[in-house]
Amino acid sequence: MRKMLVIAVGIMCVIMLGITLISVRETDVEVTKNKTKVGFILNGTIDDHSWSQSHYEGMEACSDELNLEVYYRENVPASEECVNVIEELIGQGCEIIICNSFGFGEYVQKEAKEHPEIYFFHAAGVEEADNLATYFGRIYQVRYLSGIVAGLQTETDEIGYVAAFPISEVNRGINAFTLGVREVNPDAHVYVEWTQSWTGEAEAEAAAGKLLAEHDIDVLTIHTDTNRPLEIAEEKGIWCIGYNMDNSGLYPNTFLTAPVFEWENFYEPHILECLQGKFAGRHYWEGTETGIVSLAPLSRNVKPGIAKTVEMAEQRFLSGTFDVFYGPIKDTEGNVRVGDMECMTDAEMLNSFDWYVEGVVTDSAQ
Repeated sequence: MRKMLVIAVGIMCVIMLGITLISVRETDVEVTKNKTKVGFILNGTIDDHSWSQSHYEGMEACSDELNLEVYYRENVPASEECVNVIEELIGQGCEIIICNSFGFGEYVQKEAKEHPEIYFFHAAGVEEADNLATYFGRIYQVRYLSGIVAGLQTETDEIGYVAAFPISEVNRGINAFTLGVREVNPDAHVYVEWTQSWTGEAEAEAAAGKLLAEHDIDVLTIHTDTNRPLEIAEEKGIWCIGYNMDNSGLYPNTFLTAPVFEWENFYEPHILECLQGKFAGRHYWEGTETGIVSLAPLSRNVKPGIAKTVEMAEQRFLSGTFDVFYGPIKDTEGNVRVGDMECMTDAEMLNSFDWYVEGVVTDSAQ
């Protein structure tokens, strides 16, 4: 009798779940019945094989499902021109505005105050409002995994890192990458050169050239929106690790892997919330468990055995028992910054990461 009751309850649960899913789908269909206009402001181009293209492809992947008409504006500078572009898009009927660069911050905040009826999303932003959400992926987790690849791949123990600006976002990535490197290769060092630009090709080329001239670099990685250092690595036969997108097809002889974004896993649910009237003006910082960030497949250039080590490390993230900035962690001066059995808070990682871990060599760390 008890067995029959359990079976009956199980069947009822399945039926109720089915009804709920149908109801949710019917609601989604209702709110997406009419076309919604979205304005998307990019600091690069939709075909840059980098940061901006990753956002473009993510939005395109869900625009039909949500019945969106997306207006893209490319190469918008972080200046008052951003305000003009936002005003133009609102004038064209856009109900949602998305800006993909940290540098747009003050202009997005200003426009959000001016237009409380519009939903705003700001990638890598730091200030929210009732109608303004900021968002990013925990790409540092995947940087750590790519650091494991670099640490096991290098023969010289000298790894190059071309970085844009010494802000918390970039410093967090450098440190996570270096912790991954040193986890498997304590003798290795990561040498950093700054470009002071996200998209400047000449600056990135100069930074990569300086690294290669001054150190015995055999693995090179980037935190810029230009892939020029990867091109140089391909030309010179140096292993490279990309960023934002899987560009293995562009650099077949030297590309190892890349921390990548899959923004459709953010845009689809959160734009749907806008359409449902459930928008939340908060900060979203989501990790590997959501699919927003991942490691591109390891290429044929990666040494045998590395894939297994990376897989084991990735499982620690997915288990929820590990994150990159768990102590003990020392800085470049040997000071303990994160104690044993302690971890950095999100606020510290997001807003006040102004130091570097052991193994990083930069102008400010020397």
